[in-house]
Amino acid sequence: MKLAILGGGGVRMPAFVRALLSSGANLFDEISLFDPDPFRRETTARLAVELASALGYPGMVSVTAEPETAFTDAAFVFSAIRVGGDQGRVIDEEVALRRGLVGQETTGPGGAAMALRTIPVVLSYCESLAQCSPQAVLINFTNPVGIITQAISLHSGVRVVGVCDTPSGTLSRLGAFLGVEPETVSFSYSGLNHLGWISSFSVEGEERIGELIGRYEELQRFDHRFAAFDADVVRRLGALPTEYVFYYYDPHRYVDGVARAGSSRGQDVLRLNEELISGVARAFEKGGVEDAWSAYSLLLGVRHDTYMRTDTEGDSHQAEARSKRGTGGPARLSEADIGGYEGVALQVIAGLTSRRPAQVIVNTPNGSAMPFLEPDDVVEVPTFVHGGGLQPLATGELPRSARGLVTQVKEYERTLVEAAVTRDAGLAELALSLNPLVPGISVARDLLAEYRLRHGEHLAYLR
Repeated sequence: MKLAILGGGGVRMPAFVRALLSSGANLFDEISLFDPDPFRRETTARLAVELASALGYPGMVSVTAEPETAFTDAAFVFSAIRVGGDQGRVIDEEVALRRGLVGQETTGPGGAAMALRTIPVVLSYCESLAQCSPQAVLINFTNPVGIITQAISLHSGVRVVGVCDTPSGTLSRLGAFLGVEPETVSFSYSGLNHLGWISSFSVEGEERIGELIGRYEELQRFDHRFAAFDADVVRRLGALPTEYVFYYYDPHRYVDGVARAGSSRGQDVLRLNEELISGVARAFEKGGVEDAWSAYSLLLGVRHDTYMRTDTEGDSHQAEARSKRGTGGPARLSEADIGGYEGVALQVIAGLTSRRPAQVIVNTPNGSAMPFLEPDDVVEVPTFVHGGGLQPLATGELPRSARGLVTQVKEYERTLVEAAVTRDAGLAELALSLNPLVPGISVARDLLAEYRLRHGEHLAYLR
């Protein structure tokens, strides 16, 4: 079985391939990495290829500059592209932050700009995929995951499912906080990508959501991601928001935090990724795959450890993370930690190939899972994944305020996808004005004008 990866030179791909090959799942006998950027093909993509050889799979992983080569005979395709690169993310954030607005890459104006750059490119790849391997399933990691999955679902003939590790990661941390095993837990979760809530958390049939909310200050000390929220707000809400809801609940705190840090997350990631890729290149010049992996894993670990710290605390804690990672010694190639989005993706593949049908939280057309939304709206809900496809499951009741926020954001998402597909700049302005983090049409027009100017060719299609 063949796997193709769009964005195969992305900085997270060597870790993904290493985890995939070290998992023992033996799902694929061929992995083809497509990336149009020659430098990434020679650094991060090369690292993935050489990791495969070092782990005993020589020839399994290949790199190509032609998407059709990657797509041909593929059973699954992972999409993990970033149109405009890391610099595009910096622009997305800067344009919003200069106006005192949330500049995060998946929410607010930044998420809209990223989606507008990405949708035409992804749909073009989908046309090629439909011709080369019409039965393939595309597993979308490309952000904003919900919007991109919505566009593919409505405007291509490709079978698609969106994956994100935010919900599963939150559930895992809640279980760790309570000291319970994952197999003893049942839960209710629903929402949109990066806009979801856990409304039930039962352990061996005993509901413990009330305990988690009641002990929320302890939970905040246990994991910094929960510290983003006001404990009193969570108690009044009666449900646990996942981390990205922070940008909607406390946008001023985010803007203030970035100002105090003096650098946005996008700027931090840009510098980290440049250092990571150049470090891999130098390691290959001087040594081999072990040296390249050591340089790579250190900086990827720092990126992981500093996730959301600038946004919620006004300090990236990068020096602390570097110090901590630097004392651990070089990482070993054979040590695989199957988690994050690669873990969710493997669950989806195991289910769709009938190897291990399971309930997985994914982004998929709603059906009737969230009855206040349309059937073809892409939502993020527990879904039964099996050989016959994806079956969204009924979800628990969300708090009324959460339903209102989801409804508004979904209307923005639908309108933004339509704007991208019809190339309508006026409709894109309207979509931006519908976003809860944009204060009206005048600001929306101003934002889009600057995004079009600074992103140049990537938004030139809008008329």
